[in-house]
Amino acid sequence: MKTITPKDISTVDLQRYLQTAVGPRPIAMASTVDADGRPNLSPFSFFNLFSANPPILVFSASRRVRDNSLKHTLFNVQATMQVVINVVNYEMVQQTSLSSTEYKDGVNEFVKSGLTMIPSEIVKPFRIKESPVQFECAVQEIIPLGNEGGAGNLVICEVLKMHISEEVLDENGNIDQHKIDLVARMGSNWYTRANEGMFEVEKPLTTLGVGVDALPKGVVESGVFSGNDLGVLGNIEQIPTDEEVAEFVASNSEVQELVKQGNQSEKFKKAKKYLEENNVPLAWKTILAK
Repeated sequence: MKTITPKDISTVDLQRYLQTAVGPRPIAMASTVDADGRPNLSPFSFFNLFSANPPILVFSASRRVRDNSLKHTLFNVQATMQVVINVVNYEMVQQTSLSSTEYKDGVNEFVKSGLTMIPSEIVKPFRIKESPVQFECAVQEIIPLGNEGGAGNLVICEVLKMHISEEVLDENGNIDQHKIDLVARMGSNWYTRANEGMFEVEKPLTTLGVGVDALPKGVVESGVFSGNDLGVLGNIEQIPTDEEVAEFVASNSEVQELVKQGNQSEKFKKAKKYLEENNVPLAWKTILAK
């Protein structure tokens, strides 16, 4: 396994490793104004949600690695302590990329990118009309993490008002994860589109999973089950009883034959097929069959 000590490599190389390993990263399109009210727009992928009460978003306006310079966004939030964070969907990803061009101070990236400015209700920075969700924020604090190129400046933002496009809502008024069609940054020039890779994993909040350690000896070491398989098996709330297992075996001739042959590997493969069908109880009963 390749091992890296950050201080032993250049910041350029370190940043490349970090950005290609930590992702996908959501994108904050940060809209700000300077002290004279001139608009600025810039995307940041060092960004996430950190609290719901109070509602806090954080992005990092890092120093440029090549020359240690600071971004206009940072100067603007320092001057006004306000920002609008706009989320980025697939329909605006190319315009988002264009807005990252390092234009001179005072150039309006809304105009350059072709994105539409609309007034905010509380703060001075403008919202992006094309963005499906816009957060008007007060900047609570700016935390510098260093003085050299690549050092971040954490911009702590409290959400004062959210604006959500009706087009991305479901019948219950919640944001539909397919309709919003978010994109995120990877390393180098790569992005990812959430719609093309979404899947559901049930949260173990209402039940107490038995854990992987509750599986019979030999299951983990069998090589039949992946880590994901083991996680699903361990998330069951109650292991089937001996009576339930016996009843299942009595009604399943294929499992009966596998038990008769004493072929553990084939029995585990049968259990894996049940997992692929999302039938966890039958997978457990097959594993326990005897």
